[in-house]
Amino acid sequence: MTTSKLTTIQIETSPNPTASVIWMHGLGADGNDFVPIVNELDLRGCPAIRFVFPNAPHIPVTVNGGYVMPAWYDIRSADLLNREDEVGLRSSQAAIEELIKIEQNRGAQKIILAGFSQGCAMTLQTGLRQSTPLAGLLCLSGYLPLAAKTAEERNPANQNVPIFMAHGRQDPVVQIQRAEQSRDWLASLGYNIEWHEYAMQHSVNLEEIADIGKWFRAVLA
Repeated sequence: MTTSKLTTIQIETSPNPTASVIWMHGLGADGNDFVPIVNELDLRGCPAIRFVFPNAPHIPVTVNGGYVMPAWYDIRSADLLNREDEVGLRSSQAAIEELIKIEQNRGAQKIILAGFSQGCAMTLQTGLRQSTPLAGLLCLSGYLPLAAKTAEERNPANQNVPIFMAHGRQDPVVQIQRAEQSRDWLASLGYNIEWHEYAMQHSVNLEEIADIGKWFRAVLA
């Protein structure tokens, strides 16, 4: 039986869920960060969903002076491009893959990976390499890590996975140009991207929550 190295917070919208959403938080946060959004989503017409919010491991983060905090991988440069923490990315990828297997074993017929900021990076890092088709990738205020290796490592099982990408135009943490580069890189590989941008910083707003709910209804109903 598959077990996870990650602790999680779990919410079921109704008994006996047949769909799962594994939602990764951003740097320095924890699994509680996006729990309140579940009640704000319009999920009418969707099957019963289990939301799984994992907690990232605590590691030293270089750009924050080596301070130990919840992080899916180290960030060694403020531009996010130089000296990417490939070992950390792949370690967290393996841990998230364990969660996917757990949800499959629990009977999930559709699985969505979701994430904000670093969690968005992990959604793309993990989802594009999966041999099992996923129902969707929800990518908020983040970017594509290890971009140069994506073409070689991606799995054809998820070539047609629906990808929702959203970003704030005034984001000072992950600048929108970085997200646009990721969007364009994925589009060049043939992925179908639903792109949204909002008048906000490194955050989530009500308009975005409404669009996420609409997308959930489309990919899960």
